[in-house]
Amino acid sequence: MTITIAIGNQKGGVAKTTTCLSLGACLAEMGQIVLLIDLDPQTNLTLSLGLKPEKLRYTVDDALLGNTSLVSVSRESEAFGLDIIPANRGLAALDKVLYGRRNYEFFLRRGLDAMDENFYDVVLIDCPPSFGTLTLNALTAADLLIIPVQCEYYAVHSLRRTIELAKLVREKTNPRLVYRLLVTMYDQRNKICRILLDYMRQGLNKVLFETIIEVDTKLKESPVFGQPITLYAPGTRGAQQYRALAKELMNHG
Repeated sequence: MTITIAIGNQKGGVAKTTTCLSLGACLAEMGQIVLLIDLDPQTNLTLSLGLKPEKLRYTVDDALLGNTSLVSVSRESEAFGLDIIPANRGLAALDKVLYGRRNYEFFLRRGLDAMDENFYDVVLIDCPPSFGTLTLNALTAADLLIIPVQCEYYAVHSLRRTIELAKLVREKTNPRLVYRLLVTMYDQRNKICRILLDYMRQGLNKVLFETIIEVDTKLKESPVFGQPITLYAPGTRGAQQYRALAKELMNHG
């Protein structure tokens, strides 16, 4: 049975795309067959695997509009067992087009349901950092929402809006959706980081991953070379921590 996971936060700059790519690569390294879906009009996930959005003939918007299937627009990556459904800048317009269509919230779920359930073990969706039809499609299709959050005042403050959105989706379109929080870009030398982590552990411990992703420059470098961290710098702290996250996810759900 396929597990569908959305990676999202309404605040940008919290390592959302990095988490989607790195977690997907680590799951593939563990033997899972993984599909990444780029639903962010910024197309950072697509770029991170060395694809050029402006040169792609078919992308995720073709599948969401029903012109083709999700599988037909998927592409293999350099990492074994890791595929991607890429995006281009057309997603920005699609966000408005979908809003005028009936039951637009379910377009992605229908596309995923149409795939053979044994085709992929895990689907990871990179959401845009905003609330719109694309994010709503991702959350309606997902079993789990992972919310990357930086131990920084504005990031923690905005967390409430993303949690409220998850609860709203659970009420309206997807009762099975659960959410968990992932601390990213953590700097243990920073006093504010330590204070905010303690704050989250006190109030949100039940939904907080044990794994913490610390600041690692190699995680920022790897997209430049079109590779996930498992290929670009497999022995680094960032790679090890995302491997720990993948194990925690598979062991505890």
